[in-house]
Amino acid sequence: MRLRHRLSAGMCFALQLVALPAFAQEKTTPDDAERPLAVEETAAEKKQVQQDEMNLKSPSNHSWFDDVEGHIVVEAGVNGNPWTKTGRNWAQSYVDRANTATLNQITGTLSHPVTELGDGYGLGFVFEVLYGSDARFNPTIGMGDGNLTGMYQWTPTQAHIDAHLPWLTKGGIDLQIGQQYGIQGFEGTDALERPFYSYNYSSDFIVPFETVGVLATWHMTDHMALVMGVNAGNSTTFGHAKNNTRPKGYFGLQFTELAGGKLDVAAIGYFGPQQSIYAIGREANHDMEYIGDLLASYKINDKTTVTLNATYFHDDYLRDDVYGVTAYFAHDFSDELTFNARGEIFRDNNGGVVGNNTSPMSYVNELRGQNYPYDYAPGTTYGELTVGVTYRPGFLKLPKGSFSIRPELRLDKSLNGTKPFNRVSPTDDPNVNYANNGMNNMFWFSCDAIWAF
Repeated sequence: MRLRHRLSAGMCFALQLVALPAFAQEKTTPDDAERPLAVEETAAEKKQVQQDEMNLKSPSNHSWFDDVEGHIVVEAGVNGNPWTKTGRNWAQSYVDRANTATLNQITGTLSHPVTELGDGYGLGFVFEVLYGSDARFNPTIGMGDGNLTGMYQWTPTQAHIDAHLPWLTKGGIDLQIGQQYGIQGFEGTDALERPFYSYNYSSDFIVPFETVGVLATWHMTDHMALVMGVNAGNSTTFGHAKNNTRPKGYFGLQFTELAGGKLDVAAIGYFGPQQSIYAIGREANHDMEYIGDLLASYKINDKTTVTLNATYFHDDYLRDDVYGVTAYFAHDFSDELTFNARGEIFRDNNGGVVGNNTSPMSYVNELRGQNYPYDYAPGTTYGELTVGVTYRPGFLKLPKGSFSIRPELRLDKSLNGTKPFNRVSPTDDPNVNYANNGMNNMFWFSCDAIWAF
């Protein structure tokens, strides 16, 4: 999520992206509470997930440590945009480099599911590290940021203890303590947590990526849970790595297995000041930011799922309102082939949020409250349509894990007459470019491959 600052020449900095995030930002594992809403797209994807599921109930002759597991996910991709004059895809972070093959991520995870300790109490953990080009936009300040400064960096992405407390209701309370992915939105940072290689605007520019704090999910009934959390802020920690001295947090509700088990709904808000005191001083402690996110997923049948994600953002300091609606459609043609479609309308009122960071350290320095190079555009209403497939070739006999390929075609378009795509112009600031003399659309194509084991 971009945290840009106002410029005297009328140029606005923007809020940086946030997870992933299938969906929201948090990885889903059986029976855990790592995200308020866990959505399995289709029957074929569900089958793939089940291949890697962990046994939550250990045999009596096993110790707690016998259930520790390690997993690795490798993602690499390429995209083509022959019309760009900048070498970049406008308004993209993770897939910003046009006409380039990229090693996006090698993610290593060491985890233990929440396993019962006795009397209804449970304990588990997740530790995860990411290396690749995606690490440029998924740091947590104060946790290894800046150790590598090139195109390929590394970052810790998860380090949390998970606990189940049999309190208040039959479902009890699930706690997550430590560093964790954000829980809003539909598209996560992890390659397996989203249906496409590229991201929608809301996931790239509104919802938080990483937080450090406490998240609690109280299962009030079999179908309703209350979600609350307190953290240090988007992609920041504590001490000198914090962005300001005020707490931030989540509050919302999730509803699962409604309408005969076909409908899941989550309404999550995120509130608190997000600007950096190192950039704007004490004003950062008082200028609030508000993010509201509504996610609903409906299973038409065992092969077809539709999902709607609506997101709203307001920042007092930026004086900007940003909002978008994204619809998803997924259909299994077979166990090996899933068709995905995504349509989005996204409005950035004054141009203070959508843009491009133009150096590998831009986002890290932005979070630190330091100067950083970037491109920005005027207020624009963006439209986006993406279609693609996920192909899981059955003829491949891998020694371990699963392999999938995701080609996609995407069209981005300005719906209000601006021309931010494929060209930028210099300004009086050598670190800043202005995008409004290019094209009113951007047609591009991408493909990534994922090996998970």
